[in-house]
Amino acid sequence: MAIIEVRDLDFYYGKFQALRKISLDIEKNRITALIGPSGCGKTTFLRSLNRMTDLIDDVRVTGTVLIDGEDIYRPGIDLLDLRKKVGMVFQRPNPFPLSVYDNVVYGLRVHGLRDPRALEARLTRSLEAVHLWDELKDRLDDNALRLSGEQQQRLCIARLIAVEPEILLMDEPCSALDLAATANIEDLMAELKKRYTILIVTHNMQQAARVSDVAGYFLLGELVEIGETRRIFTAPKDSRTEDYITGRFG
Repeated sequence: MAIIEVRDLDFYYGKFQALRKISLDIEKNRITALIGPSGCGKTTFLRSLNRMTDLIDDVRVTGTVLIDGEDIYRPGIDLLDLRKKVGMVFQRPNPFPLSVYDNVVYGLRVHGLRDPRALEARLTRSLEAVHLWDELKDRLDDNALRLSGEQQQRLCIARLIAVEPEILLMDEPCSALDLAATANIEDLMAELKKRYTILIVTHNMQQAARVSDVAGYFLLGELVEIGETRRIFTAPKDSRTEDYITGRFG
């Protein structure tokens, strides 16, 4: 069942058209990888799904984006609720300069949760979900900026899932990590998809092949092709996809 339905999405930065007639369905509890050369619209599309692009001046969007059947670009939509439902992990870990505890419960407090027992329960559950509880249970008062890069990225994921989203958007989440840390984050994604729907932007085609169920190839603002990852990588239907996969382009 599709949790995200996109139809004829056009996206403009001023006069520049960054996305052209994007149409696709994203099914629940699957990992969808968006691949393609730099500047092809992958990250713009990702950020359009929780309207983070609203923070940029002179942006214009046409078309339809439905999440759980609701048009997220309709007038009056609650953006705080949207971003609670659709969370984002950025290219570089971005913990707040606060304690581990305050990082994880930050979003809960924003949404009005104040009960200490409820906060602690969510904290524990979220850190356990990203395999940080055993590492950090005695360091909850430490500044999060003292953690390793991998721990910071896991902490940022814990901060997201504490508010119980449905969808996780990941923009190059491993690009700042070494190979061992990347493998750990990839293993975590495989676990998280049991409870969440995940979209990942990656320039690493090997990573896309390893972690995703579905892959979509973007080029010059167009979604050239999308389908089961195995088929995209072994028998793409569009010659432009094949040229990129085989290294003849990009």
